Amino acid sequence: MAARDFEAEIKQLQATMSTIEQVLDLGKMRDEIADLGEQVAAPDLWDDQVNAQRVTGQLSTLQGEIERFTSLQDRLDDLAVLVELAREEEDEETLNEADADLNRIKKAVDLLEVRTLLSGEYDIREAIISLRSGAGGVDAADFTEMLMRMYIRWAERNKYPVEIYDTSYAEEAGLKSATFAIKAPYAYGTLSVEAGTHRLVRISPFDNQGRRQTSFAAVEVVPVLEQTDEIDIPDEDIRVDVYRSGGPGGQSVNTTDSAVRLTHIPTGTVVSCQNEKSQLQNKASAMVVLKAKLLALKKAEEKAHLDGLRGDVQASWGDQMRNYVLNPYQIVKDLRTGYESGNPQAVFDGDIDGFLEAGIRWRRGAENN
Repeated sequence: MAARDFEAEIKQLQATMSTIEQVLDLGKMRDEIADLGEQVAAPDLWDDQVNAQRVTGQLSTLQGEIERFTSLQDRLDDLAVLVELAREEEDEETLNEADADLNRIKKAVDLLEVRTLLSGEYDIREAIISLRSGAGGVDAADFTEMLMRMYIRWAERNKYPVEIYDTSYAEEAGLKSATFAIKAPYAYGTLSVEAGTHRLVRISPFDNQGRRQTSFAAVEVVPVLEQTDEIDIPDEDIRVDVYRSGGPGGQSVNTTDSAVRLTHIPTGTVVSCQNEKSQLQNKASAMVVLKAKLLALKKAEEKAHLDGLRGDVQASWGDQMRNYVLNPYQIVKDLRTGYESGNPQAVFDGDIDGFLEAGIRWRRGAENN
């Protein structure tokens, strides 16, 4: 193998880790863990279940952050020792192993460094993703379903739980719209760069003449709210409609009117949920989504632009942020960052970390300009 300057690369990674440690402020994290640990130990903790879930969830999140950093730091320290011993023993096989491990560690450090860029007010929150079919007919509906699968596969790769709130099926194939939550710390900060219009170019499987078709889908990402967030919605501002859940091809999934649609009359914001078994559960889930969307609108208005938390997503020509081209060549390219992949199938299978990292760095650069 070609000679590699392990020492210089490890030294650079150690410097990066030192910077990350300062940004994360591990000392403050440990103080918060100690305080939350005392609250968890209180005998009356579960008298208030909402607060108990908040406290235990926050404790778990902080402990995970500390563990992620210290584990990576230990791996880097162990690698430095391994390389030193291999050099002394002139052990080429061990150096080959070290080479592969160094590549893995560099990728992990890059991911952790990107995490430090997520310092927005709601970046640490879980995410609610809403997809909407745009221009392009049945191909657009099919594309919308492909995107939903892509994000769910990404969550599965990271072992993040997913909760589906609503899926509205198109008549021929695919989805008219879908709403689901990815329940992981920093899911909102990470995925918020996905908001915008996505464009697919391919030979349409629905065109019997085999013509190339361009279609669009809109992606909206909002943060999940906590009890402390101030979003008060008067009952008279909400219209509640109930209906039967529908499946692919218009088939009825439920024989009772359990699906719920909420309309926020002042803003015209509409959300629905049909994936729970009872009307009450669906209404509660729909309210979670509605509050998250109203918070996004509120924050966007405060910042005087609509692309901060929510984005003005038209899902049509001229405003796409990413192209997925399957014909005449194969490439997925982000038009904001320039990041691209020549393997669209891997991207649709959830391999989107490169796009997310590039998007987060691009957004931070735009904020600093």
